Amino acid sequence: MIRYLLMILSLFAAVAACDSGGRTPVVATNVVITAPAPGMPVAAGYLEISNHSGTAIRITRVSSPDYESVEMHETVVEEDVARMRAIPLLEIEDGGTVVFERGGKHLMLMRPIGTPDTVTLNFYSDEILLLSVSAEFTTAVD
Repeated sequence: MIRYLLMILSLFAAVAACDSGGRTPVVATNVVITAPAPGMPVAAGYLEISNHSGTAIRITRVSSPDYESVEMHETVVEEDVARMRAIPLLEIEDGGTVVFERGGKHLMLMRPIGTPDTVTLNFYSDEILLLSVSAEFTTAVD
């Protein structure tokens, strides 16, 4: 039964690869998760997400089994004041890349569950899992 299930999953992966020109449909690169500052319950996440799926994708939520809450945010400057705003929906066109970086779009990972060494992030479009990545902490760099 397990062998049969693995064969079916392999077939789906092969079909997805063919549909996206032999590339993985949604890819994360340059993933960096900064360790929370001492006594702080918040970490930050930076990465690049590229879409090779053949159609636009919509990221509606990000979750982690290692944190109670993960939110997409963007820092914007209005009247010389930097403000952080939640991003409820992130659309990435086919062939496009969105960069999460310091001073721009970023992930806020809030209230860790236990003391994780590695953080797993799951990116969803409604209830469909688009991408799952894991990364080790790095020290915070300003």
